Amino acid sequence: MKITFDRRRAGLLRKCFAGVFVLALAGVTPAPAQSLKSPPTPTTITPPAGTSAFLLGRATGTQGYVCLPTATGASWTVNGARPEATLFTSVFGLDIQIITHFLSPNTNPNEFAPNPLPFGNATWQSSLDSSKVWAQAQASIPAGSDPSCPNSGSIACLLLQVIGAQEGPAGGKALTKTLYIQRLNTNAGLAPSQGCATSTDVGKQALVPYTADYYFFKKN
Repeated sequence: MKITFDRRRAGLLRKCFAGVFVLALAGVTPAPAQSLKSPPTPTTITPPAGTSAFLLGRATGTQGYVCLPTATGASWTVNGARPEATLFTSVFGLDIQIITHFLSPNTNPNEFAPNPLPFGNATWQSSLDSSKVWAQAQASIPAGSDPSCPNSGSIACLLLQVIGAQEGPAGGKALTKTLYIQRLNTNAGLAPSQGCATSTDVGKQALVPYTADYYFFKKN
């Protein structure tokens, strides 16, 4: 009975923490909220004035690569169909999944979306209310070139602009206010150093683990 009670209590606590976090995303907080401070970044990947960070997700995922032919043999190329990551935040010491990152068709493009649209765009979808945004990269800096992107030998740090947004099926809007996304503090994720050199390697695929911090920016 004690084990059952402890499990029930743990489950209730998790639901309570998740509920507090949902309220925080919705702008309803039991106490005055502190603004989220994003780290200083080079101008090229800094969101425009008049915006501020409202959400940070710490990502664990994989960067996909495919081996394609070149004039001299073959080389690894980013596989646009394979960005996959799960974003977490810490609530009262517990890691809570808040967002999934993947590729999907942009079904609600805005004025910044390319025309014609590609078959899919990088997508971030709330794990709490299923709202989502699509974004495309605007600028990048090499890993190891700035304190906000300190880990040499990792995938680049990025500034992405939102090119579409959609409410969740029940009207959730946790992510729809997002205008820009920064990918910072990347660690690992570069293409393999071997396995793609000759024509016989063409078609091979690789999923390389990486971690990063994603900052979501809204209008002030």
